[in-house]
Amino acid sequence: MNKAIKTVLLITGILLLLFGIYSLVIPETQISIGNLKLIKVHDNSSSYLTIGIGFLAVVLSLIKGKS
Repeated sequence: MNKAIKTVLLITGILLLLFGIYSLVIPETQISIGNLKLIKVHDNSSSYLTIGIGFLAVVLSLIKGKS
C-alpha cells in the first residue's frame, strides 16, 4: 500500500477509536426540574461500531506491503 494511504488510515483509525471510546464513556443525559428527573439512556451500539471500524483502520494501516 502507498505510504500516504497508510498514514491516512492510521490517523483516521486513531481518531475513530478515540471518538468511539469517548462516546461510550460520556455520562447519560440527565435533566432535573424540581422533583421531575428525566434520564435518557444512550444506545452504545454506534460506539461499538465506531471502535470496530477504527480498530480495523489501524490494523489495515499496519499491514506490510510486498517486499
